[in-house]
Amino acid sequence: MNTDDSILIVEINETNYIFVAGFLNEDNNFQISEKTIVSSYGFSKNKFTNLDLVKQTVKKNIEIIENKLNCIFKEVTIIIDNFYCLPVNVSGYKRLNGSQILKENISFILNSTKLSITENEKDKTILHIFNSKSILDGAIVENLPIGLFGDFYNHELSFFLIKNNDLKNIKQIFYESNINIKKILIKSFVEGTQLIENNKKEDTFFILKINKNSSQINYFEKSSLRYIENFFFGSNFIYKDVEKVCSLGNEIVKKFFLTELSKNINDVNNNEFLEKEYFADTNYRKITKELIFDVANSRIEEILNIMFIKNTNIKFLNKSSIQLITIIEDKVIQNILKNYFKTPLIKKTNLKIEFIDKLNSDTSMITATTLSNYGWKKEAIPITQTKNSIISKIFKYLFN
Repeated sequence: MNTDDSILIVEINETNYIFVAGFLNEDNNFQISEKTIVSSYGFSKNKFTNLDLVKQTVKKNIEIIENKLNCIFKEVTIIIDNFYCLPVNVSGYKRLNGSQILKENISFILNSTKLSITENEKDKTILHIFNSKSILDGAIVENLPIGLFGDFYNHELSFFLIKNNDLKNIKQIFYESNINIKKILIKSFVEGTQLIENNKKEDTFFILKINKNSSQINYFEKSSLRYIENFFFGSNFIYKDVEKVCSLGNEIVKKFFLTELSKNINDVNNNEFLEKEYFADTNYRKITKELIFDVANSRIEEILNIMFIKNTNIKFLNKSSIQLITIIEDKVIQNILKNYFKTPLIKKTNLKIEFIDKLNSDTSMITATTLSNYGWKKEAIPITQTKNSIISKIFKYLFN
């Protein structure tokens, strides 16, 4: 692989570091040549716990890929998941009094709101900015209304910020490998755009992700990422609660759900006890299957209340009849307890509930390459205006 054509993407998440290398083919599409997945040693609960170990792991695996492909990577696109990324939604406005909206008006709003964010969040750095909503004289306009006339223009922006210390650590990790960071992308952003590209009609939706040990709620509105929130619990919380309440071992609980997968929960007899075969290595206990399902149902309702139904952090978001895409990493939990997730949401919201499988990792990497190279239609890029010194003004006058 030619060094100039080589592309490297690294994902950092709660369980794995994913290294993907490839190149742009004749059709200018990213083609994967090598993929490596290793455990995320030195990273836990949204932060690096052993930076030296992370540096060693990353450097070692990049060198292995470089040797396999006979190339040297100059830059990397990084996908981050489960870091604390603060969402900030703000509005700027311009009184027009019947005049035309100019590009400079929108640039001023963008730059002034960006300045306000950076001054108030000095311990954080902006990763993404999205044009969330444009409102001209009370009416929402789909695209930036440059050239239109009106009296009052309101522009909503969504900022996503990362802690300076986290950003510093990420830079240090790849500095050790002599690789420049081209772009840092939040995984929620990558996966949301992936869903939008796969389904051209839907651009406003929630994503409810429940992994084994962590969970996340995301919200996209008109193709703009508006909100992210992480939680330190997942589907394993359901297993653990059944273990605790019913005094059962982890293996028994997991074996029970796996065995019941092919059955209909509604057909469970209220008086039916767990079979003795589940207690091969321990003393038999009389536990009704109904009790196990009741405990699981209670924990699922608790998870949904915390994450979505009673989450005060998302009250400002549009929760009308739109789509809620639910992704549960543990397929046994999703398949056997799907209705336990669905019922509370249907009762207490007007959302259209859809369960999908975990998004394809390779497709996510391809999406990330496109975003890194070309950006996204809803991304807002502030224009930096610098003051010219006297000397620069002289040179500008002489040579321009």
